Amino acid sequence: MSVMLFIERVYMGVVIILIKLFGRRPEKRYKWEPMKDDVELGNSDQVEYLVEIGLINWLKLDTTFESQVYQLSIGAACGLSWPSDRIIIQVLDDSTDPTIKDMVELECQRWASKGINIKYEIRDNRNGYKAGALKEGMKRSYVKNCDYVAIFDADFQPEPDFLWRTIPFLVHNPEIGLVQARWKFVNADECLMTRMQEMSLNYHFSVEQEVGSSTYAFFGFNGTAGVWRIAALNEAGGWKDRTTVEDMDLAVRASLKGWKFLYLDDLRVKNELPSTFKAYRYQQHRWSCGPANLFRKMIKEIVMNKKVTLWKKVHVIYSFFFVRKIVAHIITFVFYCVVLPLTVVVPEVEVPKWGLVYIPSIITVLNSVGTPRSLHLVIFWIVFENVISLHRTKATFIGLLETGRVNEWIVTEKLGDALKANKSTKAPKKPRFRLGERLHLLEILTGFYLLTCGLYDLAYGQYRYYLYLFVQAVAFFIVGTGYVGTFVSHS
Repeated sequence: MSVMLFIERVYMGVVIILIKLFGRRPEKRYKWEPMKDDVELGNSDQVEYLVEIGLINWLKLDTTFESQVYQLSIGAACGLSWPSDRIIIQVLDDSTDPTIKDMVELECQRWASKGINIKYEIRDNRNGYKAGALKEGMKRSYVKNCDYVAIFDADFQPEPDFLWRTIPFLVHNPEIGLVQARWKFVNADECLMTRMQEMSLNYHFSVEQEVGSSTYAFFGFNGTAGVWRIAALNEAGGWKDRTTVEDMDLAVRASLKGWKFLYLDDLRVKNELPSTFKAYRYQQHRWSCGPANLFRKMIKEIVMNKKVTLWKKVHVIYSFFFVRKIVAHIITFVFYCVVLPLTVVVPEVEVPKWGLVYIPSIITVLNSVGTPRSLHLVIFWIVFENVISLHRTKATFIGLLETGRVNEWIVTEKLGDALKANKSTKAPKKPRFRLGERLHLLEILTGFYLLTCGLYDLAYGQYRYYLYLFVQAVAFFIVGTGYVGTFVSHS
């Protein structure tokens, strides 16, 4: 598994270097012409193409803190620079709090009074969660006149020129079904946990997504900050709620229909990282369990597909799903947090240096190049990723075996400006300790396991593994006792 992951990382590293050296920009690989003048002058050909732009802004506002988020999101969507008679802002509100529903509806009415064509949509159930909401939104009669749909989650804030930079690729290249933008994290410096998230996600965008797009291979839709050609969305079968990664599900099905995807690294959309450990853990469960479950459901469909090449099938099955979504999680936890510590009590077992030092070091360097400003935090990133891999590995097996919490969907809480506002008005009170909120049993037990192995190695070992085991044990204890991320008292 280490070798598989190593080869994958080196391959992507080589490709990304070649991309940077030879300047394989999207404008050179696809036809792109500015459309602003044509639209404003009312060119008949352009008007026929751009009847409307459907913009879906999905909101799941279940917490007091997230009530601070919707105004920024709706405001950014309504502020998009595009002819007002050719754009619809559709707000799909799945809130359960009546107060927040009223606030969101009032905000939509406020923008409507300014001449914005905005539609506020709710439904009488939450079946299918996000996929169900998006599916219902696409059934509205006014959407039938739209050619494209831009999708933003509740905390995403696109720049006014977002559509001008994405739509031309879709208009001039009929084979493109999706244009995906990069995420820009507005709260990356909020705490050490958000810095660690930034390092991981920057690698995903700057390397994984860029390589997939530049080599015309498959890469996944990130669920937000992207524009779909509605014809591609419909041909793929629309939104499905069979897994918790409806975005990835749609992207795989569209890819199997022969549609191409384009990633724009220089187009960035502001959003927020989860800054509480509870929210981050739920998010990582969904992001790990969902892909594994989708792999289980779609592997036969991918193998039997006749519209794409054998190379693309191999890439999707082996590289995208197996190595990145399954092997990467399992190797991180099982090898570094279970097997390696166990070898200290079995002196007959010797881990080769290439597997213990060289491969992990190269993988770590390749992973961290996406965020040069955080290179000095690489040790913290390693131990934090190992801790989180506990939940990712558990979620991966839940998805593969389709048991337990396989379809669990808990909305990722975002604090928005609420926490900053509270701090500016008065000094924060010391949060009251709640046993259930702050203690995480699995992390604490794993920490004791690592500590025990480290002490045994210190007394009887010969390879000095304890230097790593003690550091990793401390990381598990810190997370296990809740001293990570931003702590918010709900009392």
